[in-house]
Amino acid sequence: MEPLREVRDGYLITLNIGTPPQEVQVYMDTGSDLTWVPCGNLSFDCIDCYDLKNNNLKSSSIFSPLQSSSSFRASCASSFCAEIHSSDNPFDPCAIAGCSVSMLLKSTCIRPCPSFAYTYGEGGLVSGILTRDILKARTRDVPRFSFGCVTSTYHEPIGIAGFGRGLLSLPSQLGFLEKGFSHCFLPFKFVNNPNISSPLILGASALSINLTESLQFTPMLNTPMYPNSYYIGLESITIGTNITPTQVPLTLRQFDSQGNGGMLVDSGTTYTHLPNPLYSQLLTTLQSTITYPRATETESRTGFDLCYKVPCPNNNLTSLENDVMMVFPSITFNFLNNATLLLPQGNSFYAMSAPSDGSVVQCLLFQNMEDGDYGPAGVFGSFQQQNVKVVYDLEKERIGFQAMDCVLEAASHGLNQGS
Repeated sequence: MEPLREVRDGYLITLNIGTPPQEVQVYMDTGSDLTWVPCGNLSFDCIDCYDLKNNNLKSSSIFSPLQSSSSFRASCASSFCAEIHSSDNPFDPCAIAGCSVSMLLKSTCIRPCPSFAYTYGEGGLVSGILTRDILKARTRDVPRFSFGCVTSTYHEPIGIAGFGRGLLSLPSQLGFLEKGFSHCFLPFKFVNNPNISSPLILGASALSINLTESLQFTPMLNTPMYPNSYYIGLESITIGTNITPTQVPLTLRQFDSQGNGGMLVDSGTTYTHLPNPLYSQLLTTLQSTITYPRATETESRTGFDLCYKVPCPNNNLTSLENDVMMVFPSITFNFLNNATLLLPQGNSFYAMSAPSDGSVVQCLLFQNMEDGDYGPAGVFGSFQQQNVKVVYDLEKERIGFQAMDCVLEAASHGLNQGS
């Protein structure tokens, strides 16, 4: 079990790397494999990074390989080197360094692993050196843990722990990939609260029968194009008490001949993305049932598509949160294999600021999928996973969901110091 600390746009896990151990906080990301940390002190260069400019990146979150007696650069004969250079990446400097991918796969490149460039779906880019060092975890140490020692990034101010299904991922290197893991994300209101953490459970204990019997499981969808990612199929969406669910396009539950489609489960993406025309249908259906005045100024400022001014008696947001399902229609995801997930309170509309003058502006925190026909058709983001226990059963290739109070779940694991 590992604690996850919530920040503005994700969940941080603490890694202890090196000799002596250096503590580095990185995002937990189920949408990628590579674990990387910012390296160096003054040398770490983050281009177009708002968080870094505002001094939100602490020096304690930067790893210094020079301060670790057990740190060394990975060899190009390593399977991890072949893994990080085997993707079709136009920014990859591997060939420039004189080592083709075929040479790496045959382990015939007699030099250190060439520097890499690793891209993310939303335009992020990191470049650095594949490094090996000891990783000290609660249950076991990984003496030759492979990770990216990154000195230059674009849009990526904080390191990432990759929780995908590939060789480089953190669960894979810890030896838990044959079993699985689970998490229960705390809601937004606990952002930067040092007294409580979201529980992350790795290995067989996350899959015990008494913990999973009440979950609804949907099968993982496998595509050769993205074999290391977690895809599931969305069949329909139910809005409020509508008897007839809104049907979704076939692309959200199956892949095309190129391997595009499906719904990606991604803790590294904050909000759920849905493709058009489904997204527009969702907006239209919600608008037809909501009678509050629109807050168009907030929509323009935030980029969210549906914002409303909701009465908030005595400016008491807590009482409104308890009645949010009465305020807005519920949203239910219907996945393959008859698995349903009624989104918990607060996972669809969220207050943009503190109440004033007896009202509060709440916006729908869903977004339009703008990537067209390439990649996933939709993304199930971390905000909609809050107060939901999510179990990745990698042995049976399925993902389970159960709405629950993650504060109580945190307390049961001793992660709520205020309880």
